[in-house]
Amino acid sequence: MITAVLFDLDGTLADTAPDLGAALNRLLAEEGRKPQPYSAIRPLASHGARGLIELGFGVIPQDQQFAALRERFLALYEAGLCEETALFEGIHALIEKITARGMQWGIVTNKPARYTDPLIAQLPFPNRPGVVVSGDTVGVAKPDAKPMYFAAAQLSVDPARCIYVGDAERDIEAGRKVGMRTVLADYGYISGQDKPHEWGADHRIAHPLDLLQHLPS
Repeated sequence: MITAVLFDLDGTLADTAPDLGAALNRLLAEEGRKPQPYSAIRPLASHGARGLIELGFGVIPQDQQFAALRERFLALYEAGLCEETALFEGIHALIEKITARGMQWGIVTNKPARYTDPLIAQLPFPNRPGVVVSGDTVGVAKPDAKPMYFAAAQLSVDPARCIYVGDAERDIEAGRKVGMRTVLADYGYISGQDKPHEWGADHRIAHPLDLLQHLPS
């Protein structure tokens, strides 16, 4: 029986793409480049600085200029961390219903704690997560299994009694590695190049409240 629900953050609980995109376009403006349209930014938001810098500048981590661009992008993002970011419609009610059913909930994200913690503090969750695992909490990030095991251990729950909800391939891969039931958030940041039908999620949901049909009542 499922007793805990774990979520990815960006693209699953919170729509962070507007603030990530704003940081990218501020950086592009500083560098004398044209802004990127939101339609191009949104599908890549789950890929963080790496994906957005590649979109804006055609630069990958192996390139010499990447580190400086990444540092400046993150500074700009931190300065406007929660200006336009909001919980996806239905998340507040979903968490209320999860806790009303006696289940725990938590967050496992690849976002570094430097951004995760202040962002979560500003988001209007009806109650606080029982655990928050950031991308640097255990020294490795998803799709590694360690963050998933750590989250379950902090909740004193067997991973097999957890559902993990995310919008990226690494989310489904990480959940599957530890025996969690996995749910793909189709409303999240999935690009036209992604192949979510190949990721092996146990369930797919088009809206946060659709998750309730996969939870014990």
